[in-house]
Amino acid sequence: MTTTAHKGRPPDTRGELEHGPAEPKGRGSFWTSRVGLVAIAFLAIAGFFLALEHRAHLLGYLPLLILLLCPLLHIFMHRGHGHGGHGSPGRHRHDGEA
Repeated sequence: MTTTAHKGRPPDTRGELEHGPAEPKGRGSFWTSRVGLVAIAFLAIAGFFLALEHRAHLLGYLPLLILLLCPLLHIFMHRGHGHGGHGSPGRHRHDGEA
C-alpha cells in the first residue's frame, strides 16, 4: 500500500496544515442563525409594544435621564481639553501674559 503522505503525517491533514484547521460547517454565530434572527425579531416586536403601552411612564422619566446623562457627557466629552492639568502646559494663558 503506497500513499503520497509524508512519513508520520496522515494524508488528510495536508490541506489543514497549509490553510489552517477547517471550521465545521453549520457553526456560525447564534445571532445569525435562523433561531437567532427569530429571537431578534421577537425582541424587537416585544420592545416596540412595551414602549408603546408604557409611553407615559417612559416620557415621565425622560427629564431625569437627561439630567443623569450630563455628568457622563462631561466626563467623556472634556477628555483632552486640559482640565485638571492633563493638557499641555503652554496651552492656557493667564491674565497679564501675552
